[in-house]
Amino acid sequence: MLSSSLKSLVDLLADRAQRQSHDRAFTFLKDGEIEFGCLTYQNLDEQARAIAASLQSVTSVGDRILLVYPFNACLEFIAALFGCFYAGVIAIPTRPPQNAEEWADFSFRVQECQVDVALTSAAMINKLQDSWQAQLPDSKNLSWIATDRVLLANAANWQEPKIERDAIAYFQYTSGSTGTPKAVVITHGNVLQNCANFQQTFPTLDFRGVGWLPLTHDMGLVAGVMQTIYAGAFAAFMSPIAVFQNPSRWLKAVSTYKATISGGPNFAYDICVHRVNPEEITDLDLSNWQIAGNGAEPIRPETLERFTEKFAPYGFRREAFYLSYGMAEATLVISGGVVNKTSTVQFVDEQALQQNRVVMVAKGQAGARAVVSCGCAWPGNRVIIVNPQTLTPCLSDGVGEIWVQGLGLSSSYWHRPEETKRTFQGYLADSGEGPFLRTGDLGFIHDNQLFITGRLKDMMIFWGRNFYPQILEETSEKSHPALSANASAAFSVDVEGEERLVIAQEVDRHALRKLNSEQIADIIAAIRQAMIMQHLVEVYAIALIKPATLPKTTSGKVQRRRCRDLFLTGKLALVEQWYCPVSERLDPTDLTNLPEMQET
Repeated sequence: MLSSSLKSLVDLLADRAQRQSHDRAFTFLKDGEIEFGCLTYQNLDEQARAIAASLQSVTSVGDRILLVYPFNACLEFIAALFGCFYAGVIAIPTRPPQNAEEWADFSFRVQECQVDVALTSAAMINKLQDSWQAQLPDSKNLSWIATDRVLLANAANWQEPKIERDAIAYFQYTSGSTGTPKAVVITHGNVLQNCANFQQTFPTLDFRGVGWLPLTHDMGLVAGVMQTIYAGAFAAFMSPIAVFQNPSRWLKAVSTYKATISGGPNFAYDICVHRVNPEEITDLDLSNWQIAGNGAEPIRPETLERFTEKFAPYGFRREAFYLSYGMAEATLVISGGVVNKTSTVQFVDEQALQQNRVVMVAKGQAGARAVVSCGCAWPGNRVIIVNPQTLTPCLSDGVGEIWVQGLGLSSSYWHRPEETKRTFQGYLADSGEGPFLRTGDLGFIHDNQLFITGRLKDMMIFWGRNFYPQILEETSEKSHPALSANASAAFSVDVEGEERLVIAQEVDRHALRKLNSEQIADIIAAIRQAMIMQHLVEVYAIALIKPATLPKTTSGKVQRRRCRDLFLTGKLALVEQWYCPVSERLDPTDLTNLPEMQET
């Protein structure tokens, strides 16, 4: 049991290094299969001290440091991260830029955070230094340090800084799925509180982890790295590229290491369903998997059912799915389900939902929409539903913005006072109670469980009715067999002062090879008809795009704003683009005249 006197993540690792010096903490799986390097708690503590000593010679407490490591350098990243903590500097986990756009974003972070030093691996340092100068020759100089070249003997020079719980540990940049990424300020206390909440939620879990999400992502970083150390446990990591190339590698690692906890966004379970072949997993054993985390993007009930059906013969249990809700601004988790209990799926009336009302209906009823519970507020958190216009609590059957309070939440964005006030300082208009974190997400509470219905910024209004993009996206994907799942974006554009619907939809890779003009016309007609029949909404434009080109974040969230920008500038990777002819455009009164809409 950890001492409650721990004030920082430095105290946490030092405690583990003392108590479990020779226990393995992390290993990396090369190509998702072969152990390639290992860190014991003593190794990690020693490396962190050595890196910290190097940083202390060129930085001051509170300086901001970029960590730029490829997916296959997980162990080096973890050592560098704790090296930053041990030096009292602020870590900024960042992916290595791959193109001009990403280098521009990288430069923005350097300027916004006033960074002078960047950490990376020996294998990457020359490439990054050269690319930085080539891509942005007029930018400030950066000092690059290859942390895996730092001598362990340097650990003797480390000077322990005084770090309190409210000291900043790192910046977690938001995903950018709804706008410009922002640096969320995460303190040592935020992380320790989230880890304590986890331990309280899963008090009897024998923690053995497998992770593949990028460690620059809050789910990979907090659930994968921090929670492992907090539990004094072991986790195996692999590159997300290895999983995307062959998703069976993830399941095999869960089997090999008898992992009790592993997870990912909803799409990861989908690709396992579609791409894992039985001959690849003859000896698979998923019976130890107690927490199959599912979060970071909308959760689809059919994914849970299909995954369970396919992998139940290998020991997977439906109740192992642990559905949660969280965000970078909350450090990680806001709410989650009950351990070893099948998550709740409710059915609501879609038309009522468009009016921000919750009306429960039976499964299979016309207009029924499945919504999945994200459980109850985690220990120490409080969740309420608020009308975003009046800033007053919604009635029990109302959909509104999700507001949160809790000790594990961040309290600010770095150097963005207006956005900090707007997001982290929500106060109820009637009682003055606050502050609350305004999540920007829409949802409702039923039987004390939280249900997410959409994103406030993504909400669209057509002909006076509200529409959630993920609902329209799912309809598009199911409208024709040549279209890919989890590969569409619904957004609106202004046309002569009116909000109009656009669908960007990937075509399935196999279908694309034999696609002709007649089939393209069939696909467009199918999408149009599905939107009219199921949602009474007209499509203004359809962009059929090439496989794997829809803009997404590293965790798989659709970047609808980015997709909209690419559509407007003509930069989508098009297979075909269609606009509704003026002669065929409808208005609300036309809907009642459609043959399909006549009462029978």
